[in-house]
Amino acid sequence: MTDKLPLYLQIGEAIRQQILDGVLRPGDLLPPIREMAEQWGCTSGTVQQAYKTLARQGLIVSRPGQGTRVGAALPPVPMDRSPVRRAALVHQAEAFLLEALSAGYTPGEADAAFRAALDRWRALAVRAAPSADQTVLRFAGSHDLAVSLLATRFPQICAGCSLEVVFPGSLGGLIALAEGKADLAGCHLWDAESDTYNVPFVRRLLPGQRVALVTLAHRRLGLIAPPGNPLGLARVEDLAREGLRFINRQRGAGTRVWLDAQLHSRGLSPEQIAGYADEVATHSEVARAVAEGRADVGMGVEAAALAYALDFVLLATERYDLVLPAEVFAAGPARALVDWLASAEGRAAIAGLGGYETDETGRVMWVE
Repeated sequence: MTDKLPLYLQIGEAIRQQILDGVLRPGDLLPPIREMAEQWGCTSGTVQQAYKTLARQGLIVSRPGQGTRVGAALPPVPMDRSPVRRAALVHQAEAFLLEALSAGYTPGEADAAFRAALDRWRALAVRAAPSADQTVLRFAGSHDLAVSLLATRFPQICAGCSLEVVFPGSLGGLIALAEGKADLAGCHLWDAESDTYNVPFVRRLLPGQRVALVTLAHRRLGLIAPPGNPLGLARVEDLAREGLRFINRQRGAGTRVWLDAQLHSRGLSPEQIAGYADEVATHSEVARAVAEGRADVGMGVEAAALAYALDFVLLATERYDLVLPAEVFAAGPARALVDWLASAEGRAAIAGLGGYETDETGRVMWVE
């Protein structure tokens, strides 16, 4: 949790987050050191250390007589694939790694943090126009860390290809597929009446179409809690405890659909859960809210809890499918994707995230 970090790192993280969120923009003036020290109730030396750390990362610039300002925006990066361009990126990554190791983090923790941050940015990303020599598969659906992994690996899986992802939720993904705004969708929608995943929803939203359901994995869903699970949370009913702060997923997310069905079956109403209306778009954001102390518990996948070193209480194992119309499934990029999922390499990569069962990864089922 952030309140367990050294205070100078807490100050730096707060400023960094304001920069990422656009609250602070290039050229904006930061408060003087003395004023910032008063705000945080600390010494001027602590603020100086925070500012020095941010300056080494190139996020802020201090000049005598001009104060401390947010650094200028980076110049546009050329879109070629030259070694110089890649080397510049590696340099930035090494700067982050050096800072993390100097602060006492392990290489494994730094790797998990980078993957979590990259996953968050994929969720926020706006699709860019593809280059002329690139084949793009458009993904829309439920947030999943394994999907983010696929997006990262896809240029190696299919040369000259990229996988662009947006996470509008399981229902949103199927709707995007039906409207021709996506080439494949990702969903884990549980149908209480049939006690099955995805097929009833695919038939309802894509009537008359021949569609392939490719199993990405069976993933572990449950409660994400602070380390040690100090409140002893163990079941859905615990979310209604007085004083408990919950963080929820957005409407249309498969996790939200599952939770609502569980609440209904137990005679619980959303009004009984403090924080039910507080929504985030990804499992990673749920885990981050718990890690930062903004919520006591959230509902999400185990992989997100592991990425933030949080506790996890298993409630269900669910099937996550990729949904591909027959014409997309038959094309080369999708075939390469499905073959990789079914391979030992693909299954091992997904299993390595933690919280996934991959025995059926790559299995294809057709819905007419």
